[in-house]
Amino acid sequence: MRPLPSRRQRARTRLVGLLLTGIGLVPASSLVAQSWNPLQRGSDNIEVVGHLPLGGRLTVTDMDIEQELTRPYAYVSRANVVGGSSRGLDVVDLGDPASPRVLYQWRIENDELHQGPGAMDVKHFKWADRYYVVQSLQFGQSGPDADVGAVVLDVTGLPDAGAVREVGRIRDGDHLGGFHNIFIYKHSDGRVLLFTTVSGPYAQVYDLGRFVEGRHDEALVGRVPLPWDGSGYGGYHDMYVGYHPDSDQDRFYGGGSGGYYVYDVTKVEEPTLVASMTGVSGVWFGHTVTPSPDGRWIVAETEYQYAPLRIFDLGPVLDGRAQNVREPVAAWTADWQHLVHNHEVRWPFVFVSGYVDGLQIFSLADPTHPVTVGYYDTYVGPLNEDFYPVFNGTFGVDVRNADGLIVVSDSSTGLWVFRMEGFDGWNGEQWGYPNISSVQDWDRGPVTRRLIGE
Repeated sequence: MRPLPSRRQRARTRLVGLLLTGIGLVPASSLVAQSWNPLQRGSDNIEVVGHLPLGGRLTVTDMDIEQELTRPYAYVSRANVVGGSSRGLDVVDLGDPASPRVLYQWRIENDELHQGPGAMDVKHFKWADRYYVVQSLQFGQSGPDADVGAVVLDVTGLPDAGAVREVGRIRDGDHLGGFHNIFIYKHSDGRVLLFTTVSGPYAQVYDLGRFVEGRHDEALVGRVPLPWDGSGYGGYHDMYVGYHPDSDQDRFYGGGSGGYYVYDVTKVEEPTLVASMTGVSGVWFGHTVTPSPDGRWIVAETEYQYAPLRIFDLGPVLDGRAQNVREPVAAWTADWQHLVHNHEVRWPFVFVSGYVDGLQIFSLADPTHPVTVGYYDTYVGPLNEDFYPVFNGTFGVDVRNADGLIVVSDSSTGLWVFRMEGFDGWNGEQWGYPNISSVQDWDRGPVTRRLIGE
C-alpha cells in the first residue's frame, strides 16, 4: 500500500457505511470520510475527554491502564531522555476521566547518580487477590542499579497512596542495562508470567507468583531464544504473548534481530519456533509485533524514520505451507515522512501511538487495505534537533475493553484520554473473533480447550 502524503495535504480517509461482522455494529456516522483541515487537530469522531500534563519535554514513556471499572488507574513511566527529569512511575486516577490526577509517584532513590533513560515500559497484574505493577527500568553501567531490570509494587490499596508498597526489584547481574520492554501473560497453566527483553539473544521469563511470594531465586523459569546469525545486535526489542485457539497453544510473538518470530510457549521451559517473518525488505530489526485475535494477521513495526507498519498474513504458516513469511500483504502509516510506534489491536481496529502524529486509529476490516478511521494530534511541536528527529509525541497507547476508553501517553505533553464515537467497548466475539487481546483474565486465564475439557 502506498503511504499517505504529507499530513497538511492528505485527506484522512475513514470507513464508509457500516462495519457489519457477527453481532458487532459501528454506526456509519462515526466512520464517514473527512478531508484534512490544517486547523483541526483531530477527526470529528474523536472526543478529547481529559488531559493531564506531567512534566517537561521527553519525560514520559509508556503507559498501561487497569481494565476493571472499579480500579480506574493508569500507570505512566517517567524517563530522563535528554536530562532534567527524574526516573520512575506515576499512578494516575481516571475515576473522573475528564479530570485525571496523579495519586502516587515512585522515583528511584538518588536519581542524580543514575545513568540511562530509567523507566520505559509498565504493566499491571493480579495474583492471589492482590494487584501489582511492574515497572521496567534501564540504568547505565556507569551509575548504580545497572543490574535492576524492574521494580514490582503492590497497588492493591489504591486509591490510598499510603498503602502502595515496593515488593522487590528483579535483578539480573548477567545482563546489565535492565529490561527495555516487558509483557505480562496469564498462562493457560495458571501462572502469571513476565516476559522481558535483555541484552542477550533471548527473552527471559519470570514466574511473578513466585516473585511476589518472596521466592526471588526461583522466579526465572525460562528463556525464549532468538534465531540469530551473530551479526549486529542479537536481542529482542518487544513482545506480545497470547493464546492461539486453533492450535491450543500459548504463543510468543517477538520482534528483534532479523525480523519477527512466533514461538509455542505452552511449555515455557521448552519453547518451539512456529513461524518467522525474516528476510523482509526494509526490516533488519523487528521492533513491535501484535497478532490479530486468531493469530493470522500480524501488525509489525520497525523503528526508523519513514517506516510504515507492515501487515503480514500467517495463513501459509497456519495451514502448513510455509514457516517463514517474507512479504507483507499491506502497509499503513499516518505520514510517510514520520514514524508510527506502539499499537494495540482490538479487531478490526488498531490503536497506534504515532509519535509526532499523535493518536492514530486504523481498520483492518480488509487486512490488505488498511484504512484510517480516526486521529488526534497530541503533539504540535517541532521535530527534535538534539535527538532522533521523530522521537517525540505519542509514545504509549492502551484501550479499556469494558467501555472503550482510549488513553495515550505523550512524551512531552503528558496523559490524554479519548473516546471514539461508536466504540463503547470491545469483545472479540462481537466481531466473530476470539475474545483475545493484550488484556488478561487474571482470575481464569485463557479459556482453552484443555480447561473446558474439549
